[in-house]
Amino acid sequence: MARKWSRYQKRTFYAFISPWAAGFVLLTAVPMVYGLLVSLTNFDGSSSRWKWVGLRNYLELLGDGDVWAALLRTVFFTVIFVPLSVAGSLGLAVVINRRLRAVGVWRTIFFLPSVVPIVAMAILWKLVFNKDSGILNAILGVFGVPHIGWLQDPTAFYALIILMLWGLGGGMIIMLAALQGVPVELEEAARLDGAGGWRVFWNITVPMISPVVFFSGITGAIGALQVLVQPLLLTNASGIAGVGNVPDSNRLYMVQVYQEFFLSNRFGYGSAMLWVFFLVILGLTLLVLRTTRGLVYYEVDADAEKEGAVR
Repeated sequence: MARKWSRYQKRTFYAFISPWAAGFVLLTAVPMVYGLLVSLTNFDGSSSRWKWVGLRNYLELLGDGDVWAALLRTVFFTVIFVPLSVAGSLGLAVVINRRLRAVGVWRTIFFLPSVVPIVAMAILWKLVFNKDSGILNAILGVFGVPHIGWLQDPTAFYALIILMLWGLGGGMIIMLAALQGVPVELEEAARLDGAGGWRVFWNITVPMISPVVFFSGITGAIGALQVLVQPLLLTNASGIAGVGNVPDSNRLYMVQVYQEFFLSNRFGYGSAMLWVFFLVILGLTLLVLRTTRGLVYYEVDADAEKEGAVR
């Protein structure tokens, strides 16, 4: 049986990956190539009268002040949201990792918001942030704070961050799994040497879970850069026309792309924006991977270095 398996090993491998390969080609590679071709035209999404314009969309993009403002606003949003998200997820995981009564109930409570559909979550928070009848202004009013227009500039930006941070449960589960994988012997040895709780956490626990923290930061940044639905749903209008009512502080890059596609009907220009954004995200990801290589501890690399030293 082993010989038969080894004989058809390559064929079996390709058979197993064929569903993923077919999905990648049909649902990712082909649309990306099509989008690249569309970005070189003046296609409006419906008319058959379109022509090849070459790099004109990209040249126009370089001089578009609204696009650059949206890009900088998106980077600023990511720089604020991602550290808060990673730190919040890790903090919840540390709390839940302790021996508490009904710890399963607490885990469920913290995790539930992350499985709430985005539309329902946005409607809920629109009610919370309502200037006249929202519960948040009602609570602040008890302390004498006047009503705040949370869904208007400039506070709409902070409302968006609060809405995004409500779903920390998914990251908490990942961090909790990482914390439970830290060897207890290392922490106990550090305590025996006189290290306090904070020193143990910072010098032992954090380096051991640094790959998971790094993974959460990278994936969180990629997701934050592409945020679209939440700013649209927090507006006071719905549908495609609601894009024009998005507050300026929440007009992120993908919102600008959405407007170019469905309000301006500039599919070629919108595709060019997406391709530039893809290259920006790819470049930032590679830059972070290069610059943080020495900050992440990988046990596999450490074991390989030990084996090399022994040899």
